[in-house]
Amino acid sequence: MLKVEDLWVEVNGRTVLKGVNLEVGEGEIVALLGPNGSGKSSLMHTIMGNPKYKVVKGRILFRRRDITHATADERARMGIGIAMQIPPKIRGIKLIDLLKMVSKQYNTNLNEVLELANMLGAEKLLKRDLHDGFSGGEMKRAEILLLAAQRPKLSLLDEPDSGVDIESLPILGKAINEMLIEDNDRAFERNAGIIVTHTGDILKYIPSVNRAFIVLNGEVKCFGHPQAILRDIERYGFGGCVSCIVSGVKDGPRGV
Repeated sequence: MLKVEDLWVEVNGRTVLKGVNLEVGEGEIVALLGPNGSGKSSLMHTIMGNPKYKVVKGRILFRRRDITHATADERARMGIGIAMQIPPKIRGIKLIDLLKMVSKQYNTNLNEVLELANMLGAEKLLKRDLHDGFSGGEMKRAEILLLAAQRPKLSLLDEPDSGVDIESLPILGKAINEMLIEDNDRAFERNAGIIVTHTGDILKYIPSVNRAFIVLNGEVKCFGHPQAILRDIERYGFGGCVSCIVSGVKDGPRGV
């Protein structure tokens, strides 16, 4: 589904990604963990085609097509979607109206999206201007709904648990899990997803996550089973996890 090869990226002349290699297969859901400023969100924005992130070396392949220099709009039409960590406020556009527009554009079932809104307890947000006055948790709910309306082949979720209270985590996690695995058993080509998380707490409620990667200083350092990686982080911190004290995984990612 996705292959990132030796990716070097700059933002305003500062290197934020250093030789990143990453593969995500069909139907695979992976997590990226790491401290703030480690490059997790930078990788997501680069995959999505944010023009602020300049690729200076390497390439990105999506469904065997080189998209390294494709625009964000082109990538969206190909089937990549993102739920942003801090989305912009858009006054004058109701969430429900935007959901209708996106569902029509991508030929998705609006009723299923509204069912997801009910699961998220987000019905009260539908008639409000997008993200205007939304709390952190409300923003996450709205972004998940917009992503579900698009139903991309590759979903990018940037810190869906940031700014979310503990009681809401299970609700968000369950909704994300259902959105990511929906129709995968029947689809000819199974959808994939990447979830960026700082704490990893939300992964307890997303059992579909197959692997977790550690990102440090702009590099993907190691990977393993999500719960094993989380245990290592809790015991030894991110640096200790990279040393693979418990899991025994060698430093550096390997393809799937």
